[in-house]
Amino acid sequence: MATGALLMMLLEVNSVKEICINGEENGISRESLESALEELLSQYSGLKKVLIIPPDYTRCYSYAGIITQILCAKLKGVHVDVMPALGTHMPMSEEEIRLFFGDAVAPEKIIVHRWQTDTIKLGYVPADFCAEISGGLFPEQIDVEVNHRLFDGGYDLILSPGQVVPHEVVGMANYSKNIFVGTGGREMINKSHMLSAICGLEKALGVRDTPARKAYDYAQEHFIDGKIPLVYIQTVTTTEGEDVTLRGLFIGQSRKPFEMAAELSQKLNIFHLNRRAKKVVTYLEPSELKTTWVGNKGVYRTRMIVDDGGELLVLGPGIRAFGENDEMDAMTRKYGYKGTPYILDLYRKGAFEGRLMSAAHLMQGSSEGRFTITYATKPELMTRGEIESVGYNWADYDEITKRYDPFKLKEGWNVMDDGEEIYFVGKPATGLWKYDG
Repeated sequence: MATGALLMMLLEVNSVKEICINGEENGISRESLESALEELLSQYSGLKKVLIIPPDYTRCYSYAGIITQILCAKLKGVHVDVMPALGTHMPMSEEEIRLFFGDAVAPEKIIVHRWQTDTIKLGYVPADFCAEISGGLFPEQIDVEVNHRLFDGGYDLILSPGQVVPHEVVGMANYSKNIFVGTGGREMINKSHMLSAICGLEKALGVRDTPARKAYDYAQEHFIDGKIPLVYIQTVTTTEGEDVTLRGLFIGQSRKPFEMAAELSQKLNIFHLNRRAKKVVTYLEPSELKTTWVGNKGVYRTRMIVDDGGELLVLGPGIRAFGENDEMDAMTRKYGYKGTPYILDLYRKGAFEGRLMSAAHLMQGSSEGRFTITYATKPELMTRGEIESVGYNWADYDEITKRYDPFKLKEGWNVMDDGEEIYFVGKPATGLWKYDG
């Protein structure tokens, strides 16, 4: 590309009008959503090639599937590629693609991000910066890697739709995490996850400016801003039953829309309790959550409301593996969810070389002995022996749901027929539950 053309593109990139809508109680209408996306696209003329980077189906409540459908319809005549921000997750199945994107994206047209092979290094987050943001706990350099298509794909516009919601690694999901993890490579994913875990899971959950976020901010500022035509389309949603409501839409290139979205999500997606529960029961929707790697959102998002000595019962009818890929599955089977001291000792001995995300995940998936975690699975998909081998208790899903039926329990407090009191969370991926004591 000629220098003059590049400068003109960067000027256009840096002058994108940001669109922020804080929805009323009834949410943002389809008409308003389409109008906002139309306003975004109207700022670009002569588009020839566009890349959309939505989340995968594990973020099915994000509204990103609908946004992708609308964008594809409005970009008729433009070459549009869709590359889900998989990170280390398994590729979407044809059924998931159909459910999420409707007829807008043919399964064979989906570009699969391969975190182990498809990335290029842009630079690095310096070790002294990582030491500063971690209070000296993680003084390591982090290489910044993203899928090469973002830089060599010849795209006139790159759109990254996704949901801002409390998150166990970065505090509040989306914005640059969509790129540096969703389309990231081994070192960036590994080390940013370990940075977060070593600084403390419960200190990060629901917090906007966490150590991991600061690392992503550094990478965004130094290696993305002004260099590629990337625009973030960030949503805040709420759920009631099977209904998902779009409550906020925040579009732009700067950090400001993310900050506004995070503020709204903290208000709508964090649920505050004035006491803990002796038993918390949570349900993992089987088409959405098939591994403990993603199913442990049922652990992360509810752990702060489980009483000392209590029990967290995770109903996981679709759980059939530990990791989203063979490498992480094997690491979980080898070391298990056996507490931070055990994992940190192994980490210092080099057991997780090149696989720090596994160490981080295993630390975050432990109750640290404060309460017990019971996974209820279907034995034909995940056996008792497998669950117990990684440090969790096990229950037969079909048997235990005769008592704790997720389709009969109501959200929040329930009193069973024999007087047992439990707290039920039906969609742990949609929020964060906190004890305010």
